Amino acid sequence: MTSTQSRAAVEPSEAAPTDAARALRRAALALGRLVVLSLLTPVTALLLAVSLVGFLLWCCLGVFPLFPAATRLVRAAAERARWVAGHWSQVPVPSPYSPRPALERTLHGWFWTGHDYHKSRWFADISRTVRWLWNDPATWWDALWVLLNPLVGGVIALAAPLLTGYGLYGLAQPLLPPGPGYGLLPLGGALAPVLGLALTLAGLALAAPSLWLYGHWTRALLGPTERSRLARRVEQLTEIRLDATEAQAAELRRIERDLHDGAQARLVAVSLRLGAVAALIDRDPAGAKQVVTETQENVTQALQELRDLVRGIHPPVLAERGLVEGVRALALDVPLRVEVLADLPGRAESPVESAVYFAVSEALTNAVKHGGARAATVELSHAAGLLRAEVTDDGQGGADPGQGSGLRGIQRRLAAFDGTLTLSSPPGGPTRLIMELPCVLSSPRTSSS
Repeated sequence: MTSTQSRAAVEPSEAAPTDAARALRRAALALGRLVVLSLLTPVTALLLAVSLVGFLLWCCLGVFPLFPAATRLVRAAAERARWVAGHWSQVPVPSPYSPRPALERTLHGWFWTGHDYHKSRWFADISRTVRWLWNDPATWWDALWVLLNPLVGGVIALAAPLLTGYGLYGLAQPLLPPGPGYGLLPLGGALAPVLGLALTLAGLALAAPSLWLYGHWTRALLGPTERSRLARRVEQLTEIRLDATEAQAAELRRIERDLHDGAQARLVAVSLRLGAVAALIDRDPAGAKQVVTETQENVTQALQELRDLVRGIHPPVLAERGLVEGVRALALDVPLRVEVLADLPGRAESPVESAVYFAVSEALTNAVKHGGARAATVELSHAAGLLRAEVTDDGQGGADPGQGSGLRGIQRRLAAFDGTLTLSSPPGGPTRLIMELPCVLSSPRTSSS
């Protein structure tokens, strides 16, 4: 056996304990989270009691201010449950609540809630809030969750911790004073540790699936309904339309400014110099020649500025050779070591290619300007009807869409095509941007030769 074979034979035995240790840590982490969820289950029961009191006071006695207050508490708990489902169970649960209608004031001083008029702003605000909460289907799904979660969610959260705790008690039997045996099971003495070990392992194995099941239980009741999804979709389309209109207007202003300050100014200068040449050509041929030379330089610079302007609108290499070659050409102009990895069996539609190209350009610019990166990787791929562009750099990290316009611009650009942007940028780096757009690739062009 060679030395290489010996190392290959040893590596699995060294990796196995590492994998087992990682699995044990993941199970212990899931078990700890289930313990936290089981301890928080009584809070849900308390919210149920408060909600029932607020509802009964409103229906029976007409005391309505407690109803919106109790509903707000339930919504806060539901939002926390959605956060737990997304971050602990890896089951994303979007918020389903409809936006609160605006309160409008008429010329006569009355307040319009969207349903009725009130003279008092305070009463109008209360009326608007109560009607908004009452008519929102998510309010009643939250109420159903508050009603059922102490039972269903509590059982899901408690099963694995109780099983593990019971198993640990069995493992500790040899160290405990003689007693009635191992709980309700007719096993004691030497068999108790064996049963305890089995139950402990079963509880640890059940922890991660239980956490996953808890997330899906939360999404089943607290996820968006079809009505809220449609309302949110209409809101997103409205935002996309406004963003597209603003972006188009800003792009037209940029083109106009670049033409006015660049090529147009140089062409005006060329016109003036040509007039000077006509005046000098008879009496000062040498001076006329010098003016012609300077004019030629101005024309060359104007042409270059026009090429740069066209490249900023739609790069020729992108139109002629596609997204992959366009990104590779872009990588050559960036002051970074950029590696482009591409696996695209065809070409996307021109608007989609343009959106991805400029999004990648913005990401690389941010890596240089804000991240202080020295190297970056761009990966282009297509699978399951999604065009995926992933940009990773070795910068300082800490990127936040709320702190600058660059990432928000990428989000708006992708949103116009129902695309999404996923950002991972911990302090210290690396920064990783994943852009996905639904599209269908055409078959690759074949050469006629």
